[in-house]
Amino acid sequence: MSHHTFSANALPSWRRNLIAIWFAELVAIVGFSVVLPLLPLYVPRLGVQDEREVKLWSGLIYTAHAVTMAIFGPIWGAISDRRGRKVMVERAMFSGAIVIGLMGLARTVQQLAILRMLQGALTGTVTAATALVATNTPRERAGYALGLLQMAVYVGSSVGPLLGGLVADTLGYQAAFWVTGALLFLAGMGVLFFVREEFHPVAPSREPQGGAGVGGATSRARLWNRLAPALGSAVLGILGVRLVMKLGSNLLSPVLPLFIQSIVPADARVASITGLVSGGSAAAGAVGALGLGWLGDRVGYRWILLACAAISVVCYVPQAFAGSPAALLLWQAGTGLAMGGILASVSAWLARLAPEGQEGIIYGMDATFSSVANAVGPLMGSALAVWLGLRAPFLFAAGVFGIAGVAAVRLLPGRRPSK
Repeated sequence: MSHHTFSANALPSWRRNLIAIWFAELVAIVGFSVVLPLLPLYVPRLGVQDEREVKLWSGLIYTAHAVTMAIFGPIWGAISDRRGRKVMVERAMFSGAIVIGLMGLARTVQQLAILRMLQGALTGTVTAATALVATNTPRERAGYALGLLQMAVYVGSSVGPLLGGLVADTLGYQAAFWVTGALLFLAGMGVLFFVREEFHPVAPSREPQGGAGVGGATSRARLWNRLAPALGSAVLGILGVRLVMKLGSNLLSPVLPLFIQSIVPADARVASITGLVSGGSAAAGAVGALGLGWLGDRVGYRWILLACAAISVVCYVPQAFAGSPAALLLWQAGTGLAMGGILASVSAWLARLAPEGQEGIIYGMDATFSSVANAVGPLMGSALAVWLGLRAPFLFAAGVFGIAGVAAVRLLPGRRPSK
């Protein structure tokens, strides 16, 4: 079913799918975020004791996932354009259930890194769900629908760290991975039984006459035809700004649990406090995604991105000087609110720019750009923490968002995108 034309009878269908995928993605993200904030604290339990090595391995654990996701994102996106979006969501959720469940059986940090690489290659539930929602939603409602989906991501991210901290502190770190596997399996079953998709692939453009018989050239031309829409100046500008902003936020991924550990008493429940701070940031992100996504449909996504960059700069600087988890939670909520608006605005803008039938490859490229930031950011954050201390990454993050705001002014069109 084309998402260019929606009859009155079709509208309830996209709303029903949106509700079903919202709940499934919520459960999946609860699962993923149960273990994500715990990874730096899990590394010492796998035999790494030196403080510098713990920081470096924490960065590598985050990066391993991001590198493989950057490679496989466009591949899965192209497959979804040909085979359907629903099956891609199922693939991501069921694969995640198996791979993350196996992480609870890891005996060395190297095994954990390999499993993180497999997770990046096989999962990507947010990208798959975004493509599904974008192709089943009227484009004038894209900001609202994708903001609502992003809200599910943030609500899940706010609940998951709290659950993960409690599970790790009471049942052990291995149990947290098994809880995640079970939640991802439930999410996949929800998609299997409750999401309906009438997928009709868009016929590819005809090859030029004479192309047949020149197999290599024809394959390259076909690949270029698939990638060309994702390489336009407007799309690349949006993805470039997204990459820089994502890079800034990911500087803190491996550092935040260690920073919290450094400002609380020695006998504090670090995992639970880390979950509370991460959960508070995610809850604010849910508000930002829904509210700012809805607002972006009306005032334009460029203005939302500019405002969110400014909010991020203002809120990251004080985090470097926080002396308590309460102060850190307050400013983390501000940066979470801004990132929610950023993610919803970028996803909606791409939905309006994507040619029909090529949404998967567009969101696959988005996954690649985001994964590059996910790969580079934690390594940079770990290196800054090793060389300059645990407070330095917060200041660098503020600087990166300042650069992103300037880039948004110079690179992105001022008018609201339309199709």
